[in-house]
Amino acid sequence: MKNLVKLFVVTGLLINSAHAKRFASQFCSFELPSGWECALEGTEWVCQSENAERKKESIIILAAKLRGKADSLSQYQAYLKKTKTFKLPGGKTQVSEPKYTDKIEVNEHQWIDALHMASEVPGFFTRYLATVKEDLGVAVTFSVAKDFYPAYKPIFDKVVQSLRVFRQKSKTGTYVPVKSKDENLLGGDIIVPDQTGTMNIGQKSSKGGGMFGMGDNDYILAIIALAVIGFIISKKKKKK
Repeated sequence: MKNLVKLFVVTGLLINSAHAKRFASQFCSFELPSGWECALEGTEWVCQSENAERKKESIIILAAKLRGKADSLSQYQAYLKKTKTFKLPGGKTQVSEPKYTDKIEVNEHQWIDALHMASEVPGFFTRYLATVKEDLGVAVTFSVAKDFYPAYKPIFDKVVQSLRVFRQKSKTGTYVPVKSKDENLLGGDIIVPDQTGTMNIGQKSSKGGGMFGMGDNDYILAIIALAVIGFIISKKKKKK
């Protein structure tokens, strides 16, 4: 039963992702999955689903900094090939597991593409896209809960394929605010979800027990909703 519900939810995610909207900051743009929104937090853009349940599963973070000595494709690649180690509450040590690190070209621009397990959030995969543009270093990270990685991979692949990076000045002719040269673009503290809802990911629903944090009633509603979506799509195909 749970596997069947998961299959329906995955199908729903893929259907929704087909109708994307374009998000643009002052230094990067990409096709945002349908139903997602982005908010500026300090110097970082944080993007998540508007659906409360989906927020627990994945997050996209976009950041940029003024280039320093450590900001180049080769240095990003070397850094992302290594494990990342963090101290967790209680004194435990979290060590990430690098899965791959490649250099790819997206829309005629080169990026370093890497995947780690547990490098930003315990129990989450994080995919890193990092590059440089003029005097900037730019990084986009995609974090998704381990169990849902297969469902989100094709969605995030489409986001990556739509990535564009640029250097935009403000109307006054000055550069827009970004991280300073001394700050680390790819480093930082690990995100440990807590009861306050940090980043709204990795939280268990108060309903308890169910997949995606849903109770039994939510399962039934999800099945009905996705069945309706499937019916509508089939009717549209017949009309064509």
